[in-house]
Amino acid sequence: MSFEKPTDTPERSAFYKAIEPEGLSALWAVMGNIITPTPKSPCVPHIWRYDSIRARLLEASGLITAKEAERRVLILENPGMRGQSKITTSLYCGVQLVMPGEVAPAHRHSQSALRFVLESSGAQTVVGGERTEMRMGDFIITPHWQWHDHGNDSDQPIFWLDVLDIPIVQFFDASFAEGTGADQQKLLRSEGDSLARYGANMLPLGYEKHTPASPIFNYPYDRSRAALEAMRHQNEWDPCHGLRMRYINPVNGDWAMPSIGTTLQLLPKGFDTQAYRSTDATGFVAVEGRGHSIVAGQRIDWGPRDVFIVPSWHEVTHHPAEDSVLFAFSDRPIQEKLGLHREQRGNH
Repeated sequence: MSFEKPTDTPERSAFYKAIEPEGLSALWAVMGNIITPTPKSPCVPHIWRYDSIRARLLEASGLITAKEAERRVLILENPGMRGQSKITTSLYCGVQLVMPGEVAPAHRHSQSALRFVLESSGAQTVVGGERTEMRMGDFIITPHWQWHDHGNDSDQPIFWLDVLDIPIVQFFDASFAEGTGADQQKLLRSEGDSLARYGANMLPLGYEKHTPASPIFNYPYDRSRAALEAMRHQNEWDPCHGLRMRYINPVNGDWAMPSIGTTLQLLPKGFDTQAYRSTDATGFVAVEGRGHSIVAGQRIDWGPRDVFIVPSWHEVTHHPAEDSVLFAFSDRPIQEKLGLHREQRGNH
């Protein structure tokens, strides 16, 4: 079934033109564009080199302060959707820089955000009144409508990846945002409180879920990486993913965020994955190691902290040249909730 547009005739063209002022259009004339046999997207495969992003952000630090910018970020725009602030059709992505001594002021918004720390030696973020140090590889959540600010008390710049569901919130016309009027919010809990309460396979008696996001807001990389390493020796390798684990909400076992799914995977040296494709366009961050991926026939060579995108329904294989770890993000939680997610394994 192709839903091809019926042949135009002078009478049909006149009819289409006549109904336009009435806010009407003919479904049969556009059905092939809006109901497609397989996913069609303007999103294209692409890679962003961390070294280049880092240099440009340091250049920007001489032009604008973190406070003046509100957030000093360079957006990773997909080449197929320039000017739309999108890395995929449903997600926004950027890299943020906070220089030593700077503060990114406290604010909150409807959009949910994750931070994946690319480079840090002592900076911190405060989410909902709790401070946490940001270390390389940490996965940090800012749930929607939670106050958050960032600071850098170290003598080195900090860089992290921001991923937000901005396009999704825009689609629903549900965006709200406000600031506190102060650079930093008041601390309400001691550092490490969330991880102690919710991150040890325990929950406080009588706990009531307050947001759909995980009550843990910092998943430290050293713990996640150690878990992958411990499982390496079980030889339970998925042919398409190597050893790939998802970050979860300990309250219900669901994804850690309701709109953005996140995973961490280990690919041993020489482990060439089998072909895989899925409906969730996926961003990958090379946390450790080097290698290349083949995305719909296009070779993408990656190294530490590089970011690359695999669009919806594009076949991908990974080929690590050394032991490698990839962090990934997509809109899979939403697709699963709506019954839309689909995947295929093997060559097609």
